[in-house]
Amino acid sequence: MANKSYEEAIVSLQNLISEKGELGPVVAEKIDEMTAELQISSKTFDPVHRIKCGFNYFKTEIYDKNPELFDKLKKGQQPKFFVFACSDSRVSPSHILNFQPGEAFMVRNIANMVPPYDKLRYSGTGAAIEYAVLHLKVENILVIGHSSCGGIKALMSLPEDGSESTEFIENWVKIGLPAKAKVLAEHPNISPEEQCKYCEKEAVNVSLANLLTYPFVRDGLVNKTLSLKGGYYDFIRGEFKLWGLHFGLSHPCSI
Repeated sequence: MANKSYEEAIVSLQNLISEKGELGPVVAEKIDEMTAELQISSKTFDPVHRIKCGFNYFKTEIYDKNPELFDKLKKGQQPKFFVFACSDSRVSPSHILNFQPGEAFMVRNIANMVPPYDKLRYSGTGAAIEYAVLHLKVENILVIGHSSCGGIKALMSLPEDGSESTEFIENWVKIGLPAKAKVLAEHPNISPEEQCKYCEKEAVNVSLANLLTYPFVRDGLVNKTLSLKGGYYDFIRGEFKLWGLHFGLSHPCSI
């Protein structure tokens, strides 16, 4: 519709030029400016149109073609996975791992971080973990890091003097400070870019360790109803790596 309107406008302008030759070069220049504006306008992104088209595709190609699945989901959800992923627009877990509706409960935030148990500072994350583990009874928690993560770059670039230039970002990524410290200790002589790559993976391990500070997560691991997994998606190479966190209790012994 937008293209048709644009073409009609161009034709109208051309007719005006041919009919009103006496308008002169000044008006002709103005018409050229209007033509350029119309061309720019025709290429402007229309978010409403994109949303409507996206839903129409989902409705006709996915929802309408899978009545059995969506009839089941109307009655409730029973996801097998609880996924922590980055908010980065390039790393949607549903696309990377082909999760279907109802298969994965998700939290996405800057740098895919899981904060430690804290009812006051991180109640939103805590509520999601509690709901997933105790009410949805997920069997797997997966934390996914990724390549070229801006949040990890911000973490590795934190000023040593503790000063902050952002309202929220720097304070949030400090959750990953143990990962930064480990990378700097083990790889002090490599480039900042390479250090970020190591930290993208190590921050996942920090999040897995932080999950252990939630009592209902520990209970699930002890009772073997829950497993923790780390993942790393490299969208530059098109690779995905997966590793596990094994949790166990030592047996009492005589001393």
